[in-house]
Amino acid sequence: MTGAAEPGLTDLAPDQRLRRLELTVTRRLDGLLHGRYRGLLPGPGSEAAGSREYRPGEDEVRRMDWAVTARTTVPHVRQVDADRELTTWLLVDASPSMEYGTSTLDKRELAVAAVAAIGFLTAGVGNRLGAQVLTPDGLRRFPARSGRTHLLGLLRALLRAPRTDDGRDPGGAAAAGARPPAAGPGLADGLDGLQRVATRRGLVVIVSDFLDELPDDPDAAPPPWAAALRRLAVRHQVLAVEVTDPRELELPDVGLITLVDPESGRHREVWTGDPDLRERYARAAAEQREQVRDTLRRAGATHMALRTDRDWCADVVRHVHEQRRLATVPAAARGGVA
Repeated sequence: MTGAAEPGLTDLAPDQRLRRLELTVTRRLDGLLHGRYRGLLPGPGSEAAGSREYRPGEDEVRRMDWAVTARTTVPHVRQVDADRELTTWLLVDASPSMEYGTSTLDKRELAVAAVAAIGFLTAGVGNRLGAQVLTPDGLRRFPARSGRTHLLGLLRALLRAPRTDDGRDPGGAAAAGARPPAAGPGLADGLDGLQRVATRRGLVVIVSDFLDELPDDPDAAPPPWAAALRRLAVRHQVLAVEVTDPRELELPDVGLITLVDPESGRHREVWTGDPDLRERYARAAAEQREQVRDTLRRAGATHMALRTDRDWCADVVRHVHEQRRLATVPAAARGGVA
């Protein structure tokens, strides 16, 4: 006789899900991101520690110490010490579009998992974590504090936050009678809020699907949140965690379905048996994702993609390994990008 299947994250109570997330992070990821004063994004600190002579092909031009260079007539670069305390600010998208999912997790639960990984792995003596959560009812703020209790309180609030409907539609189509959600603050509003509270240089993490006000034409002006993200990246290390579901990328052949826009509540019936329609859908979805990646890159953010149908722990591991590898490569080998 076969035993009962192990319950998924969505089948557990909030406190059980919280324990599951903590165990997953501490068992599979703990130790990977820890190091001597190193955060989720490896890189130099911000505390001045003198200057030294410039080494061609190894140093970045943007770290030139022009005052010392002018005084000595020999090129010098600034040296910095690693920050002893890391302040991490999170912007978590909990808008209606994040409630969609057709796999083990929906996008909103995957966002909570990403917050758990970031929170547990940036925890340390003196490190603080603050958050702002975008909901249809407004922007919910959590002040920057240290300690496991504060992090668990944030995760518990995210897991227990009300939704706009009764749950996920496993078939991929929302109920025809869904109520259009109330308009809430946009991603640009959340980023502007972070700009006001993140006064000290640190790490800023945005967890979203980045679909907010994304133009249909890839050649159109960038979305309003791109400029706000660029301003944050001038002062902070910025990590953009993009959360997607496979049904947002490919449309399965399941006959006639009713699709509902979770943000506007608009309905549309679609015959998925048309292969040309599925091909156009996949092409448009790929262009949309490329548009998001290009916008994030131009804004100066580091991009990490998570999908509801993949092992998110493995994706985090791959991302961090890649970032640490790039951090050890001289600027010239990276194409000379300053």
